[in-house]
Amino acid sequence: MSEALPNLEGLLREALAPVEPPADLAERLEATLTTITELAADELEAWELSAMGDPRNWARPVAAVVAGGAAGTALVLLRARRRAQASAARSRGTRWTAFGRTAAERAIRDLRRETRRLLGNR
Repeated sequence: MSEALPNLEGLLREALAPVEPPADLAERLEATLTTITELAADELEAWELSAMGDPRNWARPVAAVVAGGAAGTALVLLRARRRAQASAARSRGTRWTAFGRTAAERAIRDLRRETRRLLGNR
């Protein structure tokens, strides 16, 4: 019994070891989210406003709005997080309070910029 216990602990330690995500995961996720956002925008552009009078025709535009909105929001957050991580790596060693305020202001600016980019500067 005492021999099986250390072996079990070793197996658990090995099984529960942290796993690093693939290096290109962020790029693949960003490409997928961009594609979903563009497809949703294309679907909404192709939709005829005159067909909206019948509620049975609402499913596709509603699905496009939901999918496009969710993908666009995730894309904005992903890009803003990437910039925030790069900014945090550049400014290690500055005072923490100033860094926190500057990082928050920069994050808000990045969110605004990415949202405008996705919406086409409307």
